[in-house]
Amino acid sequence: MKIHFYLRFHTELGQQLQITGNSKAFANTSNQAISMVYLNHEFWQVTIEVEQPEETECLYAYQLVTKDGDIIKECGYDRLISLKGKDLDEIQVIDTWNYAGEYENAFYTAPFANILLPKHDTKKNKPPKQYTYTFKVKAPLLRKNEVLCIAGSGPALREWDMEDPILLHLEGNWWTVYLDLHKEAFPLSYKYGIYNIKSKSFVQFESGANRGLFGDAFHHKQTIVHDGFAYLPNSSWKGAGVAIPVFSLRSKNSFGIGEFTDIPLLADWAKSADLKLIQLLPINDTTATNTWTDSYPYAAISAFALHPILINLEKVAGKKQAHLVKALKKKQKELNELAVVDYEEVLSTKINVLREIFELQKEDLETEKDYPEFFENNKHWLVPYAAFCFLRDKHGSPDFTRWKLHSVYDAAAIEKFVSPSLKHHDLVKFHYFVQYHLHLQLKDATEYAHNQGIIVKGDIPIGIYRYSCDAWMAPELYHMDQQAGAPPDDFAIKGQNWGFPTYNWSKMQENGFSWWKQRFAQMREYFDAFRIDHILGFFRIWSIPLHHVEGIMGHFAPAIPIHESEFTQRNIWFEFHRYTQPFITEQILWDRFGNLKLGVQNSFLEPTGFGQFYFKEAFNTQRKIEAWFASQEKNEENAAILQGLYDLHSNVILFEAEGTQRKAFHFRFGMENTSSFQALEWDTKQGLKDLYVNYFYQRQDDFWMKEAMHKLPALKASTNMLICGEDLGMVPACVPDVMKQLGILSLEIQRMPKDPGKEFFHPNDAPYLSVVTPSTHDMSTIRGWWEEDHDKTQRFFNNELGQWGEAPVFCEAWINKAIVIQHLYSPAMWSIFQLQDLLGIDENIRRESAAEERINIPSNPKHYWQYRMHMTLEELGKEKNFNHELKEYIKASGRD
Repeated sequence: MKIHFYLRFHTELGQQLQITGNSKAFANTSNQAISMVYLNHEFWQVTIEVEQPEETECLYAYQLVTKDGDIIKECGYDRLISLKGKDLDEIQVIDTWNYAGEYENAFYTAPFANILLPKHDTKKNKPPKQYTYTFKVKAPLLRKNEVLCIAGSGPALREWDMEDPILLHLEGNWWTVYLDLHKEAFPLSYKYGIYNIKSKSFVQFESGANRGLFGDAFHHKQTIVHDGFAYLPNSSWKGAGVAIPVFSLRSKNSFGIGEFTDIPLLADWAKSADLKLIQLLPINDTTATNTWTDSYPYAAISAFALHPILINLEKVAGKKQAHLVKALKKKQKELNELAVVDYEEVLSTKINVLREIFELQKEDLETEKDYPEFFENNKHWLVPYAAFCFLRDKHGSPDFTRWKLHSVYDAAAIEKFVSPSLKHHDLVKFHYFVQYHLHLQLKDATEYAHNQGIIVKGDIPIGIYRYSCDAWMAPELYHMDQQAGAPPDDFAIKGQNWGFPTYNWSKMQENGFSWWKQRFAQMREYFDAFRIDHILGFFRIWSIPLHHVEGIMGHFAPAIPIHESEFTQRNIWFEFHRYTQPFITEQILWDRFGNLKLGVQNSFLEPTGFGQFYFKEAFNTQRKIEAWFASQEKNEENAAILQGLYDLHSNVILFEAEGTQRKAFHFRFGMENTSSFQALEWDTKQGLKDLYVNYFYQRQDDFWMKEAMHKLPALKASTNMLICGEDLGMVPACVPDVMKQLGILSLEIQRMPKDPGKEFFHPNDAPYLSVVTPSTHDMSTIRGWWEEDHDKTQRFFNNELGQWGEAPVFCEAWINKAIVIQHLYSPAMWSIFQLQDLLGIDENIRRESAAEERINIPSNPKHYWQYRMHMTLEELGKEKNFNHELKEYIKASGRD
């Protein structure tokens, strides 16, 4: 049998279309793809032969090969041709490319397909004995009791009669109908419409021009028409959600910190307010030092393991060991009454009790109903993780480079090391036990939320902890000599240094990004959607050499550097040491250190003999300076000298690109603000400014777009979760287009406009495929922000809220409420709010102090993440007036 594929697609010069599938016809082709042939300005075509009856179905999809050789796959893999029992010579297929950026594709992701949208009857629609055409089309946003219908010219299409239209039936994702058109006179015109099967009435036709069909239908030949999406409103669905870290939840039964078992209470409250989404921060294990510094949720020691601190002890203990938890009721009460999380006390108490419970339950673990399957599905990360935790505790450090035993990971050696026959096996098995119970508790919690019609959104950090199990297992996947961070901005004027190694993307690509795909698969166990933290890292990352401390000492990687010849071409004076070494003069030292100048000069610097200085070798990096001051007395004077020396190190114009023998360079961010730059003569400064603008805002864009397109399409295709990107900061011009092409939701924040010409972003201007929010966990809440800068809030009060007169000094409830309502009425698919911002609309229940509502301060790398709700979830559920008011606002805004 021959299958003729015709694809509607308008290509550009140099592009090529291919078809991939499961038929044997694809088996011996490159990348299991067959190249198509350009037919005319509307169609590309290819014919394959299938063997019957051996092959019973053909599942296929299309992909575009760009002129640069990159492959862009269409969205979805759900076109299926049934060949079973077909007595045909030929099948003709007329297809429409499924562009990933089409809004409707979002509604076939897991949260909508499984939870949020109404279910339609999917009973098998038995084709008639004789038919020549199969029409297939998608329409994900039909309401309850609505189905698609078709009408058109000719008797078989009932001459546009809407009294008794031809109804389609849902088969998989496709609304389908089988028609015999062999007696019809072509061409035919037709349209899809909506029909209500309960009221038995026609609702409306799709918009746009009539569709057309131009070929005859013969016996022994069938035509399948995949018409893409019906032209129906595709941005009408909108939802609202709440964002809060699990550790911030508070309930009567938790143990000084939020736990997975608190999520059902949050889901109950969310349902009462008509919220459809719960957004959480990362929940992976961060236990590196067993101190409060591990409270930072973006520094996980495993990208797969869940955090033991979030476990509920009573659930693990069960009835048999309930006494172990009851004995801690006084301790539990003390910890629960604290305004914030006592991370160290909570963690140590829980681990001690878990070890006691484990000793009593360990013999029965293998007989647990779900444990064997859990272990088998997760052993690829679980076994190394458990071994890592044991070795961390044995050596008193997660820094595997200093371990005496197994400092270099070897899978075979670790397999022997965790053998049940060894004495320390129980210490390893303990971590299997804890992870199993965490899995059960989180799985139960998210399934409960689903039953309430609530989806759960997770968070994937862009980085991994330097001394993590992931880095131990595969250090080649990371640039261990680099640190990821962010360039300076209004929130962190020295930039940010997260300390994570950067990714070795070329190495990851060698095995098809398997680590990332495993990570996404793990997320899918529990979540319906996820936020990619700092999605800009897939385009380029801010990379800081390991020997520096401050984020300002980094540059974007990858990036096209400035070549030495470009200075000459622009008649810019260039001298390697002057541009790349710290510029230190007598005057700079006086300005920076005042009376401390002489001591600083003698201790840390060497004179050049020309009124300038350079750092002594013992202090020629920020990291060396940090190490020296770590052993000195902590006082204000030393702190001032430390920061001053950091500032001297950053007083440079260029960083030499690694391995280029002084031939290529990266600009230091904010070059114009350095005294090194200011000391140059006028013509040189103007030339450097022009080159600086070219470096940061012109030459990189296409390069970074290609970088992202090498990674993101393959990763997005590996999961059916709804993906949202945190695209904040210094956003390259190519980012919105790439995210739109891939159907990844953007993040829009009112006080962080992406348009540099605007002070604020208005929620009304949000694209549909986006999330709008007034604040995130990295920012102050609405109330906290209002108190930070009165001049700015005055402009917001007058220009964004449209109010006259003087702005209130404090954020009164009506102001908070107005901002929340602005976001609810946004055209964005999702409006998501920190819980603190929702509580802020009610003077009676919001926290007294706005300063106590903040979760993180990005400019402080040693911030203690310990925010907790000031009321319990049980109490929140009983706030009938507040919950009803919030529900009414959500309902009035049209958010389902």
